[in-house]
Amino acid sequence: MMAALPSVHYRKVVKAFEAMGWNKVRQKGDHIIMVKEGHHATLSIPAHNPVAKGTLRSLIRSAHLTIEEFTEKL
Repeated sequence: MMAALPSVHYRKVVKAFEAMGWNKVRQKGDHIIMVKEGHHATLSIPAHNPVAKGTLRSLIRSAHLTIEEFTEKL
């Protein structure tokens, strides 16, 4: 069974990814762009409250994380 994805404000999403080694490189319009050394993906987090659950699930997958790993950092 898949873990439930919480409803999360974009600032908490950014902080959770920062705690896992992702770095904020810039804000382009209403999106925060994050990168991680040695990782091919670039995360584009929309500055929405809350971040849509489908978008959040996609970001977590792009970062090669499980929902459980991500929610532990919230």
